[in-house]
Amino acid sequence: MAKPSTILIKMVSTADTGYYYVTKKNPRTQTEKMEMRKYDPVVRKHVTFKEGRIK
Repeated sequence: MAKPSTILIKMVSTADTGYYYVTKKNPRTQTEKMEMRKYDPVVRKHVTFKEGRIK
């Protein structure tokens, strides 16, 4: 059976609240680090989330 091509990544808030989302990414098609704007409930506003590593 083949290995899955997607990996789990952690999207960490740039507002330094410690809040994060967990999402999937295909590293073969998306070679650069992901960056997206999502809601951070700790600061109660939309902020930029950057890709981090899951330990």
